Amino acid sequence: MARLLRNICIVLLLCCVGVIRAQYVKVHKVQKKETVYGIARMYGITQEQLKQANPVMLQPDYQLKKGDLINIPVTTNGDSQNDRTIFAVDDVRQRPIRMGVLLPLHLQNNDGKRMLEYYRGILMACDSMKHEGISVDIHAWNLSEDTNLGALLPQIDAAKCDILIGPYYNKHVPTLAAFAQQHQCLMVVPFSLDIPEIVNNRYIFQIYQPSDDLDDITARRFAIWFKDYHPIIINCSDANSSKGGFTSALRKQFEKDGKMYNLTSINSSDLHFMGAFLKGIPNVVVLNTENTSYIPQLYKRLDTILQQHPDVQISVFGYTEWLGGIYAQQSHFHRFDTYIPAPFYTNVNSPQTIRLLQRYRWNFHQDMITIMPRFALSGFDHAVYFLRGLHKYGMQFDGAPGRFNYQAVQTPLKFERVSHGGLQNKAYMFIHYKPDFTIDALNY
Repeated sequence: MARLLRNICIVLLLCCVGVIRAQYVKVHKVQKKETVYGIARMYGITQEQLKQANPVMLQPDYQLKKGDLINIPVTTNGDSQNDRTIFAVDDVRQRPIRMGVLLPLHLQNNDGKRMLEYYRGILMACDSMKHEGISVDIHAWNLSEDTNLGALLPQIDAAKCDILIGPYYNKHVPTLAAFAQQHQCLMVVPFSLDIPEIVNNRYIFQIYQPSDDLDDITARRFAIWFKDYHPIIINCSDANSSKGGFTSALRKQFEKDGKMYNLTSINSSDLHFMGAFLKGIPNVVVLNTENTSYIPQLYKRLDTILQQHPDVQISVFGYTEWLGGIYAQQSHFHRFDTYIPAPFYTNVNSPQTIRLLQRYRWNFHQDMITIMPRFALSGFDHAVYFLRGLHKYGMQFDGAPGRFNYQAVQTPLKFERVSHGGLQNKAYMFIHYKPDFTIDALNY
């Protein structure tokens, strides 16, 4: 009997040992200001699990240092055919995701009205996530331009947010970025462009890139996409233009590639203007201003060329700002085979967009503001993307391509890390208005 009991105990012990085992399948390189608590939370494990995987952490004088390589355990059950992750008690993948929204949510000016619409898009996304089994505990604060953010921080701290969306104004970025880093929660900055903190703060996700970065990227991509075209840069003498940086970057790229291009003026004589165009190869025209008031004059001049020389091939390369006047210009865009670089695109005729426009009207008893981008659609895209990411990957979600399949309604997202700091969205499109009156959104 004693021997039988001893054998039973051994079997039970072996079973218990087999229930949980650790496989060290990932190595993490420690970044500046990271902590044991933060790394454990990032990977959805307990501090004790992390320490057991790294025995050096059990020493009384242990200190985590930048550059250290540490094991990240993935804990599974004993059945190799049915492995499952054993989640930490407070793993964001196993409870409602706590989201904080800090934006100007009021009706006093256009900033508030647009961000209120953006927030409504977030609410619509949270409602949609219920059908995927994703619950959200959402908190919102009206962070207007004159709000004392320091006075709000205790409330944000009490909410224990996993992800913060905001702010809108650049002046609030440093304070909120420091808070996100201290509390190791993700911070999604939906519109601000001036974020120097992103170089050192790993918790920041920046949706829109600074204009200087976009100028360089667009110039490089232009050179590749239009390598078989003859470029023509047209000077509009617009003192208020912000596109001098882009056309300068474009000319430098042409000179680097040894590519021929021509310069002319929107006000030059017909003979000089026509002389900038070549026959036998397609020409692509670039204005040195985003000001849409110059577009009708450009089209008039291009019409004159085609009337006199119908064999000349012409395409136009525009700017994101032109999308704001799309309803007035769309037929011209198609006629002149127009390409517009943009980080967003709204196909108002797609079934998904139509459904969201209807849902917005039903839920809030009004239509979305008819400007580009549609702010409610931006809020919907951003919220769906990050909620799915947190639900699937926990706090280690980095927004890299291929993490999951999501077809954006308006704003594609594809993040890359900036040095050892945060992440910037590098998704980019050329919106092509084709002569057959179809539109292609070319991810590039």
